[in-house]
Amino acid sequence: MPLPEMFDIFDEQMVRIGTDSRNNAHAKGLWHQTFHCWVVNPSVGKGGSLLFQLRHMSKDTFPGRLDTSCAGHLQAGETVEDGVRELQEELGLAVPFEDLIYCGMTAEESRPAPGLIDREFSHVFLYTCDQELEKFRFQREEISGLFFVNIPEFRQLVSGETDALTIEGIVADEESQHVSREQRLVRLEDFTPNSEEYYRLLFKHL
Repeated sequence: MPLPEMFDIFDEQMVRIGTDSRNNAHAKGLWHQTFHCWVVNPSVGKGGSLLFQLRHMSKDTFPGRLDTSCAGHLQAGETVEDGVRELQEELGLAVPFEDLIYCGMTAEESRPAPGLIDREFSHVFLYTCDQELEKFRFQREEISGLFFVNIPEFRQLVSGETDALTIEGIVADEESQHVSREQRLVRLEDFTPNSEEYYRLLFKHL
């Protein structure tokens, strides 16, 4: 039987108060840390584009929604620098931590599923990369596809200036795993939710 994932646990002031399992952290609403990295491609579209991953339909929260380029929990004893491993695991990018741009940290609280209280200190980074979508070796068990979303258009969607936008990306067939190009018309509810504070922090650095 595999050992449970363990997180460092914090109080609301981000003072470490101990460790607990992932299951307990989410059941009890205990504060823990996450690593978020947004991949920015300045060459795609006017004003550049953000890379979004399409969450696999088997995910227990927000299946089939568009999500942060790369995100994951920091395990007990890990530093923020250790979070860079997520880029390798999820997207196949071997990136030195020094190449990331630090945006800052936000405290995010949500209830994405019944019985799940998610309280996270999210450390947010940017990574500039002009790699084509087809070159990413994305984690097929977790991710169904990748999409570029134009940054100015996404700002307008988040602010409510527009209610939909057209995006282009690649999607892997669930059975054959064949990857094909796809265009989609998406609305804000097609993305995983983030707080206004989170988006202010992100957009400030784009």
